[in-house]
Amino acid sequence: MTKMMDRSLLISGVLTSLLLTAPASALAQVKPTPSTSPTASPTPTVTTPQATAVDSSYLLGPGDVVEISLVGRADFGSRARVSTDGTIQLPMIGSVAAANRTVIQLADDVRQALIKGGFYADPVVRTEVVGINSRYVTVLGSVGSPGLLPLDRNYRLSEVLARVGGKSGNGADYILLTRAAGGATERYSIAQLASGGADKDPMVKNGDKIFIPSAENEVFYISGQVNTPGSYPVTEGLTVRMAIAKGGGVNENGSEKKVKIVRDGKPLKGIKLEDPIKVGDVVTIGERLF
Repeated sequence: MTKMMDRSLLISGVLTSLLLTAPASALAQVKPTPSTSPTASPTPTVTTPQATAVDSSYLLGPGDVVEISLVGRADFGSRARVSTDGTIQLPMIGSVAAANRTVIQLADDVRQALIKGGFYADPVVRTEVVGINSRYVTVLGSVGSPGLLPLDRNYRLSEVLARVGGKSGNGADYILLTRAAGGATERYSIAQLASGGADKDPMVKNGDKIFIPSAENEVFYISGQVNTPGSYPVTEGLTVRMAIAKGGGVNENGSEKKVKIVRDGKPLKGIKLEDPIKVGDVVTIGERLF
């Protein structure tokens, strides 16, 4: 009898042990394996055009891009390009005239339209230029960075030259300015741009073309009774006397009184030593009389 009770207790203990351990075993079997997330691909960098610092007098034109936003509000904002008819399209208020308006004037126009439409009671509108495409000058020739230069404000010729890196090593010492409005090409000395007054350093305008020729093509020729005949660059203020000096001076057979100059295929008359030399001049020094 005692043996039977002991056996019953043993079986009962085993069953109890199995019942107690079974849930833990089951949980261990169904416990999810931590998943390894796939390597996340890098988030692409989005480059947002930055606002361009324009002068308060800058007038917007077709092609310019502006960004309109409300200070302290995220429910209104838009980036728009001024169309060929001079307008921009904005949410809620639609078409707004932008051409020939400053950013301050455009901001006030948008503000008034939002108030009139009943969208906001007293909005603070912020307007910024993020792209200038309507006003520029073309800079070509022997300069550091030729190309199109946007006019974000009023510039003098010297300032444009500075922004494109100045003239390159082989550039002439003057600038040719061709106005978009037409007329004769204007010539300005680079030295006078730096040291002269406002009359020697004009304002450039939209569409103007600026050109610095290569000094290699801006030469005169000297031959005859000089020590070193050849071609030499035409510098600012070059005179006949200076041209003779560039040619090494007259030799023992030459005379400064025997100067001949051919310009544009025609001989000049009454030549003086202080007369100016121009590009393409052919200077000949004759023999002196013994």
